[in-house]
Amino acid sequence: MFSVRNKDIAIFVIMGIGAACGLIYEYLLAHYAGRVLGAIETVIFSMIGIMVVSMGIGSFLARYIKCPITGFAWLEVIIAFVGVSSILIIGSVFSFSYELPNIIAETFRLPADIVPRGGLVSKGIWVAEHVPYVIGFFLGILIGAEIPLIARVRQSLYKDHLENNTGDIYGVDYIGAGVGAAIWVVFMLSIEPTFAAALTATANLVVGFIFYVIFYNSIKGKEVLLVGHLLVSCLILTIGMYGQQWDHEMEDLLYRDKVVYSTNTQYQHLVITERILDPRRQPAHYFYINGRTQFSTLDEHIYHSMLTYPAMVSSARHNEVLIVGGGDGLALRDVLRWNPREVTLLDLDEKLVNFFTKPVIVDGREINLPFLNLNKNSLSDKRLNTQFGDAYLSVDTLIQANRVFDTIIVDLPDPSHPDLNKLYSKRFYKKLYRLLAGDGAISIQSTSPYYATDAFISIGKTLNAAGFDNVEQYHHNVPSFGEWGWTIATKHGASAKSRIQQFEELPINDGWITKGKLLGAFEFSQSFYKDFDKVKINRLGSGVMYKYHHDAWTDQNSLFPY
Repeated sequence: MFSVRNKDIAIFVIMGIGAACGLIYEYLLAHYAGRVLGAIETVIFSMIGIMVVSMGIGSFLARYIKCPITGFAWLEVIIAFVGVSSILIIGSVFSFSYELPNIIAETFRLPADIVPRGGLVSKGIWVAEHVPYVIGFFLGILIGAEIPLIARVRQSLYKDHLENNTGDIYGVDYIGAGVGAAIWVVFMLSIEPTFAAALTATANLVVGFIFYVIFYNSIKGKEVLLVGHLLVSCLILTIGMYGQQWDHEMEDLLYRDKVVYSTNTQYQHLVITERILDPRRQPAHYFYINGRTQFSTLDEHIYHSMLTYPAMVSSARHNEVLIVGGGDGLALRDVLRWNPREVTLLDLDEKLVNFFTKPVIVDGREINLPFLNLNKNSLSDKRLNTQFGDAYLSVDTLIQANRVFDTIIVDLPDPSHPDLNKLYSKRFYKKLYRLLAGDGAISIQSTSPYYATDAFISIGKTLNAAGFDNVEQYHHNVPSFGEWGWTIATKHGASAKSRIQQFEELPINDGWITKGKLLGAFEFSQSFYKDFDKVKINRLGSGVMYKYHHDAWTDQNSLFPY
């Protein structure tokens, strides 16, 4: 029915699609596991490393499969089954392990302050945290067995030694993996993980069925295999239809409050939760990116006031202001109080910025209305010039245009990923130095001086190494974060603290900050800077900032804020 040449072409197509699916599974598991574990950068690298090793083991184990044709046919069905169910398995194990303490507490009516966290409960959490790696390891073994099996199938097809069989198979595999990577970045990165898994498993099952049809006469137990195809097809269809709902319900259990909105952008996972403190008052909302708290409507005014006010009051003018990050529009809201002529905002994620700019309707409810009210629709202000892209590169465009800013506000995420390290580097700060007016001021969110002391100090030292004359650091308690810190610098002349001291009364009333509160924020304990000389500055490519932050927050990163 099929000629040898047609079968050979089909083998290459099947192998290429299988390789694309394998790469997508690898990225999908790493991405989802990073979301639920919180420490995204560590999880992604670990998962990819584990799967690469397990693929090698799978290649060795493939030799024990006697019939390569039957083995490969079953392999595609099993890969599709594991791939489509892996997300829900990880999510359900996590949800149960973290909900178990609450179940025990409610069952035995324990006080909230003695909810069980140790013993078997902590061991259960430890197991849950390692389940993604176990699934990745197993799936990697299956994917790794594909190449040696398909090579043997092709060898048996020609019934002769093929001179470049291995090279041909690996060539198709590499190309297929590259296509899979492109599909992941362009398309699947921004869709729901369960749906992405269902699509990938569908592709696996389709090529598996094509292989089944082509080599029907050579497959042993073909009737049972056909039943396997039908059962996995039903599973894929079910997960494709209901998986997103199930995943959201399980994700709700991971947060203290009710999840009212969850979405993926090309770059990150966004979650909004709602907490009703008093039925007579508006509920509190929390915004998370990749499981990390970004702000709470209860106390964001503290964070943003401390971020923006010192730099604005220390600048001689406020005509041109640059905000790096700050896609939620909250720092911009505070900057607009100073009546600038133009504000330039650089942010990576257009979908995130749009969420804080335009109404988003879900089930007839304007889900982001509290945030549009909170930022006072600042992102729709006519004075705003928004530029999307990597801030490290975007500032070059501003430099080439000879732009100069009276004030610069840097509201970037913590350096929790190696790619963010460059935005805390000496070279990046040198770029900002060129953009700042001589009598202007720059402020930078600088993580927690309490939990990540070395990272906090390194930001100040790095800014000083970039050429800023007067670098100072300050801190304040933000209930949602704990003790938090910022760094401020002026380019020439008096320091920011000295400039603040010169005011008898602060020029702008933001409803919270006072002169005494500002000046007191610059005070630290006597021993805080005792290791100052040991802390390194962060150079581009050094990874110093990422390492400081990672080491400090390893035990703090979590989807479960307390």
